[in-house]
Amino acid sequence: MPVKRLKDYLDSKAVKYQVIPHECTYTAHETAESAKVPGDEMAKTVMVKLDGKMAVSVLPASYKVDFNLLKLNTGAKSVELASEEEFEMMFPQCEVGAMPPFGNLYGMDVYVAKKLAEDEEIAFNAGSHTELVKLSYKDFERLVSPKVVRFSLTE
Repeated sequence: MPVKRLKDYLDSKAVKYQVIPHECTYTAHETAESAKVPGDEMAKTVMVKLDGKMAVSVLPASYKVDFNLLKLNTGAKSVELASEEEFEMMFPQCEVGAMPPFGNLYGMDVYVAKKLAEDEEIAFNAGSHTELVKLSYKDFERLVSPKVVRFSLTE
């Protein structure tokens, strides 16, 4: 079952979603394979700090954050990868590394790679390393209001 906070939020908004159980995995690529989700629909959450403020970046499993592009396209003066110690307490019901891309539920800005915004559906960790949530990108966009920017490169 998705983390309670996310499940309650999706249910309260009457969003149609699918929970996809899978083997325990720790990388977005492994998760996509295990859950049989196309890699370009598998969204991974990468925690970053923009000018010292925690933010959520969301990009396809096979992509990498380009910190220079993120800095340029957000107008931030500094961008850096956040350490697990810096954000683990911000997601109290989630396993570290399995945070859902719903930063709005945790008081954080969300930045989405343009490639994901082009997909009909996205799938993402639901707070654990053993299940995904899959829903329409339009529902994700409506609920999260992410900023769509170019900040990633393919591997």
